[in-house]
Amino acid sequence: MNYQTAPADPGAPVRSGVPEHGRVPKYYAVKAKLALLVDELGEGGLLPTERDLAVRYEVSRETVRQALRELLLEGRVRRQGRGTVVAGPKLEQPLSLASYTEGVRRQGRRPGRSLISLDRFPCPEALAPEVGAERGEPVWHMERVLLADDERVGLESTYVSEARAPRLDTEFDPDSSFYAYLHDRLGVTFGDADERIETVLATPREALLIGTPPALPMLLLHRVSRDTSGRPLERVRTLYRGDRFSFTAHLGRQD
Repeated sequence: MNYQTAPADPGAPVRSGVPEHGRVPKYYAVKAKLALLVDELGEGGLLPTERDLAVRYEVSRETVRQALRELLLEGRVRRQGRGTVVAGPKLEQPLSLASYTEGVRRQGRRPGRSLISLDRFPCPEALAPEVGAERGEPVWHMERVLLADDERVGLESTYVSEARAPRLDTEFDPDSSFYAYLHDRLGVTFGDADERIETVLATPREALLIGTPPALPMLLLHRVSRDTSGRPLERVRTLYRGDRFSFTAHLGRQD
């Protein structure tokens, strides 16, 4: 019987991602060396230029670029001006009814939002059951860029019926928590929600608003929420940067 040695980090790939036949692609070998360099430099550290890295590792600049692209997608490094620096740890967002604001604050970061648009339109038939409105009744659509320490990290679209929040355009501060507004000003408490997560690429408009390349993978969350009485409350579509976010959940056994 063959036994494999467990990795030092249980969350790391088995055998550091090396295929069983042992032949490692050249870019991956460079990526592994760059990962060690990233750990040495620490958050905010400036990496050498692509030219210097190519000379150091005796490979082509295209091989270095491929290795850096993967580290960028994984959130290990980020572009700053014309250089590349070591990125900070990803934000961990809990999969719960807690708001984005609460999740970011728990990690010692400063949450914020920048309003893109707040519009009112007749509710289409497909949206009506998700926000508890009749077809044709007025519904709010609010679009905001999500911020963490002034860094753009996501894009949020919220749909709620005007009957639920009749003065949303005059009472609500777009930089604040919508959950807190519903609870503190309108006396509405969230009861439960259905949520679906998938990976997508941002549209050119979404990438421009978030400030990322269109090729950067995004985590897309669809949420339909209800209040404590089971009445539909809101529908939310949120894009999170795949290089800056991870999600956590506590799981319990169901008997």
